[in-house]
Amino acid sequence: MQIQLNSAQGVAMSPALEEHINKHLQSVDRRFGQRLTRIEVYLTDVNGPKGGVNKQCKLEARPRGGDPLMAESLHENAYDAVSGAVKRLESVLGNHFGKLDRRPSGNRQSPLADGEGEED
Repeated sequence: MQIQLNSAQGVAMSPALEEHINKHLQSVDRRFGQRLTRIEVYLTDVNGPKGGVNKQCKLEARPRGGDPLMAESLHENAYDAVSGAVKRLESVLGNHFGKLDRRPSGNRQSPLADGEGEED
């Protein structure tokens, strides 16, 4: 699984923040890494210099052969935003893959496939 980091103006991508992101995404990699191609991390400062609760972290997970799944979190600092978004992403991925795993295998034939229901 590849991790792609993206930060917008107002959020400095420091080595410490990169380490924090990678550390928190290890749990996602352990649980779902074989089923994902990559995770894109987007960090933005939504209020600019106004301050307040303005650091947003969006995570976009790319399942193999599937549509992207998103999770996001908004906090006063980037570290808490990352932690919150990773926690939400784990929940989103758990629900998504859980539903896929509970689906029938698809090997069932439709009722008409073996000639049932046809009129003579």
